[in-house]
Amino acid sequence: MENRPVVLVVEHEPECPPAHLGTWLEEAGATLAVCRPWAGDEVPAAADLPSYDAVLVLGGSMGAHDDATSPWLGPVKHLLRAAVETDVPTLGVCLGHQLLAVALGGEVEPCATGQQVGVFDLGWTDDAEGDDLLGVVVTSAPGGTVRGLQWNSDVVTALPPGATLLAAMPGGEVQVVRFGRRAWGVQHHPEIDRAVLVSWAAGDRDDHLEKGIDSEAVLDEVEAAQSELDRCWRPLAGRLVELARR
Repeated sequence: MENRPVVLVVEHEPECPPAHLGTWLEEAGATLAVCRPWAGDEVPAAADLPSYDAVLVLGGSMGAHDDATSPWLGPVKHLLRAAVETDVPTLGVCLGHQLLAVALGGEVEPCATGQQVGVFDLGWTDDAEGDDLLGVVVTSAPGGTVRGLQWNSDVVTALPPGATLLAAMPGGEVQVVRFGRRAWGVQHHPEIDRAVLVSWAAGDRDDHLEKGIDSEAVLDEVEAAQSELDRCWRPLAGRLVELARR
């Protein structure tokens, strides 16, 4: 019988689904166990981790410190600390990446240059190519260039002890981090496409108008880059499933 590892997916909002990442994980042989605390699901405790082979924590519009208004964030941070301590393969995306940083003693603050939206080049460090998870992205990227889809207001401003920077934006903003032996975070969104972004753009419409951001142009940019982004980031899901099978 095929070994189908179970990936616990924490979804913070209905507008922030696993989308492409979920599809790629299933295609690579994983089974998804989606926890929706926004709908009343209880976040698994540390004692529940043996039931899962990997953990994926998605993004959301709340901040990493918004425990008072999103009360499940505290339990998610506790779960992430336990996953890192027990070497359960773990990936945080955007908010999930920031929650990992805060849970382990790092800092998250509003981006000094304001909200980042669009498709940007990622600047990989020397540690990235040999990384157990992200190395497959760096080495298999078409033309050697890897870009990421940004839609964020906050960023990690201080890494927790023992973390390794794997990529940063041209301005130096933290982008990809290895937080532990088998734990990683990415600030960008490898999972989404224009269809998901439409609701995000609608929610940010007034703010974007005030800041002079052309949301429609960003959506067009994402659509034009989608095949490139998918080619770059699909291997990430396959590699996560390989790690989950170990």
